[in-house]
Amino acid sequence: MKTYGTGFAIGASSFVLAALVVRTAAQAQTYPTRAITAIIPFAGGSASDVVSRILFDRMSRSMGQPIIVENRPGAGGNSGTAAAAKAAPDGYTLLGGGSGPIAANKTLYKELAYDPERDLETISPFAAFTIVVVASNKLPVNNLQELIAYAKARPGQLNYGSVGVGSSQHLAGEYFSQVTGVKITHVPYRNIGQYVPDLIAGSVPLGFQWYPNVSTAIEARGAKALAVAGTNRLEASPETPTSKEAGLPEYVVSGWFALLAPKGTPAAIVTKLNSEVISALADCDVRAKFQLQGAEPVSLSPEQAKKFVSEEIKKYHDIIVKSGMPQIE
Repeated sequence: MKTYGTGFAIGASSFVLAALVVRTAAQAQTYPTRAITAIIPFAGGSASDVVSRILFDRMSRSMGQPIIVENRPGAGGNSGTAAAAKAAPDGYTLLGGGSGPIAANKTLYKELAYDPERDLETISPFAAFTIVVVASNKLPVNNLQELIAYAKARPGQLNYGSVGVGSSQHLAGEYFSQVTGVKITHVPYRNIGQYVPDLIAGSVPLGFQWYPNVSTAIEARGAKALAVAGTNRLEASPETPTSKEAGLPEYVVSGWFALLAPKGTPAAIVTKLNSEVISALADCDVRAKFQLQGAEPVSLSPEQAKKFVSEEIKKYHDIIVKSGMPQIE
């Protein structure tokens, strides 16, 4: 039997590593060769679902393969996010993750079945949603200052709805309470479709929502937008004043949505997907459709996206701790 020195072993290991690198690069060049599944951890028809489909439609045409959306709502977005985190890291299962399950829930929940930084690769954020303060037409207020006065006169009596505990809409309501000193009651829903009828009926007459979530209620004149919690008015609702214009300049808050993949997805595939996101968001048609939905197109490199997620986790940690919200078991 022949024996070989360590030099051969090192050389063989280097050869195997080089072969793997070449193979991964080749896979990235041909990727994708079949349909991609994109898990959205929220209900169909929600703001995140709508803008994701706009983006994925453009990306699928560019890449030559369909991107099949799979809605998996539940547990504040945790269920679908966990499923994506546990998927094979081959680029054929992606995640449309929001600021709730990717950032806020790390502090809000005592235990998660995933770690957003350890178990997922952030390809890029792609949409930012400025919060819109919306009220039922059954509520006798017509602007932000009237709402604040009405709420202060009825501490704890005014309800607001969101798509779940820890969602950006929930935390936007908590932040509103911190900024104004009013006491309002949060009512979580499993999905936005359950909330909108209650908003129109006036049983849960207030919301801090992404515009697409409440656009049908506003257009049907069942609800009214009181203010946009950003620096600019929305293209989708140009008549609605900003929070600064409405007399509450410190109330600036938004949610976001990002494309992610399971940790371990080859860097070349992550880079390619990042490039596809940037290319799609440069499309005038995509940008116009985003703006009509009240969404601002945004993109970052994978390195910047990783830093962005870490900073957002800290930001939401501070808001949640200050609010005194107990952790969810």
